[in-house]
Amino acid sequence: MRIHADTVAAVAVDYQEKLIPAMHNPPELIRSSRILLSGLKELNIPVIISRQYPKGLGDTVPEIKEVTSDALPCEKMTFSCWGNEEFRNLLQKLKRKNIIVCGVEAHVCVLQTSIDLLASGYGVLYAADCTESRKKHDKKAGMKRAEREGALIVTYEQILFELLESATAPAFKSISALLR
Repeated sequence: MRIHADTVAAVAVDYQEKLIPAMHNPPELIRSSRILLSGLKELNIPVIISRQYPKGLGDTVPEIKEVTSDALPCEKMTFSCWGNEEFRNLLQKLKRKNIIVCGVEAHVCVLQTSIDLLASGYGVLYAADCTESRKKHDKKAGMKRAEREGALIVTYEQILFELLESATAPAFKSISALLR
């Protein structure tokens, strides 16, 4: 599956104050995710940002909130974003057939969201370097399952360069600067 800017949206799953510090490698997760989400912003790719039970797990961490200020917010209680009617309505309004999925935890909310999106006919790009779990083996198992279900395991650089398509793209210089 080849992705193009007019066919893709992203779902940033549960980058929350009480979850991120518990992840295996929070600094790398935040660094990679900021690059991806900043690049998507430069390319005008719509992003839905979910928060699982914000009363208990807190708000989106400031480092991610800063680069997703124009993202569509969605609060949820289900592990899969798809289990939330508001999420399904937001996604339907975007009219995009391919979804980039990133966030936490790789083997729970990100995985279940990916499986449900695939079952509903969407193409899923599972951003491996922008996804994390508390334990390394859980992340690995989550990615492996997502791939078996039909998701494409990709990196933020793969995504951004594929969306750019050419070094002549207007956003090329700004995205190149993000990647340095």
